[in-house]
Amino acid sequence: MRLSPRGGLSALDSLVYTYKQGSEAMSRGRRLLALVKKEGFQIVRDPSSIVIAFVLPLALLFLFGYGISLDAKDIFLGIALEDEGWEARDLAASFLGSPYFKPTVSLARRELFPLVTAGELRGVLVIPSGFSASLHAPGRVAALQLAVDGAFPNTGSLVQNYSLGVISQWASTKATNTLGANTPVEVEPRFWYNSEMESRYSILPGIMSIIMALIGTMLTSLVVAREWERGTMEVLLSTPAGAFEILLGKLIPYYLLAMFSTFFSLGVAVTLFAIPFRGSLFMLFCVASLFMFSALGQGLIISSLTRNQYLASFAALMSAFLPAVLLSGFVFEISSMPLLQRAVSAVMPARYLVNCLLTLFLAGNVRGVLFPNMLKLAAFGTFFLGAAMLSTKKRLD
Repeated sequence: MRLSPRGGLSALDSLVYTYKQGSEAMSRGRRLLALVKKEGFQIVRDPSSIVIAFVLPLALLFLFGYGISLDAKDIFLGIALEDEGWEARDLAASFLGSPYFKPTVSLARRELFPLVTAGELRGVLVIPSGFSASLHAPGRVAALQLAVDGAFPNTGSLVQNYSLGVISQWASTKATNTLGANTPVEVEPRFWYNSEMESRYSILPGIMSIIMALIGTMLTSLVVAREWERGTMEVLLSTPAGAFEILLGKLIPYYLLAMFSTFFSLGVAVTLFAIPFRGSLFMLFCVASLFMFSALGQGLIISSLTRNQYLASFAALMSAFLPAVLLSGFVFEISSMPLLQRAVSAVMPARYLVNCLLTLFLAGNVRGVLFPNMLKLAAFGTFFLGAAMLSTKKRLD
């Protein structure tokens, strides 16, 4: 090596050094491209990857979109019409015209209560004798009895609330028609973001978070564990590719596959189930990318620790699927959880993904909601990718 008069490298040596650095960068690029192509061919040849990326999202979307609903309609309700007045018959007719109930009318309550015990009715509304007369008697209160089956608490609460809503609407209409004026207090409810109050509007965005968590975590954990089982990982570690290049070669193909599956699920939700999407595709891309960094990194960590497909799939389900369902706010309201569960959900990336997806679908690009959650997703992604890099070593032990 020749030094210049000032003690530095000569111009020729500087040029050679620069050429070597550029050549090394080109070699790294070619190695990375080869690793990405290798993983791409592996995805195409592996049916399980296609099933997880496309068949599983369709199955979950159809299951939760058509098979599961939190809306109670056609509730089997018994009406014991023991009063013969026209007001009692008019109240019973209000339930007959409601889309939420499929009433069974009887003249005696003793005929209906055994049906509740048998599970054929979810409740019985008793309109006792003298009900109509009590409405016209000054100072008297017209009493009704509502007996609800509490074996299913959520359905029982819906039966109670819907029944009280029908009764209140009937009483308000009767007061208006009788007195010729409106009732003293008139409430006009307005529902924002989901005016139809359709439960699938919140269910399907939550299902997309489960799909993204499963695809990102399970795909990477299974594919790397499979390589350890088949012995191909030893061959890969013996190549000139560094640990970072191997890690990146694993991440890029499955990131692209997961993003494609995400937008595929979006298309199914919007076109087939008519779910509104009020946000921008670019913002969805940013949110999904930030979450995928943590999901893919989590999958790589699982695979490096287990090196077994069965254990990897079990760990992926326990660490990705169950938290995404139970602790993300998708099914259960986080504020109603005990303190310990709320603390655990705070370190689950799926919780912040659900908030972002619900906002994008139902409200739009609300930056005050999206940006704080995206920052937390970025922090989780940095942590999991960093941990994956540290756990990926070019050695067999």
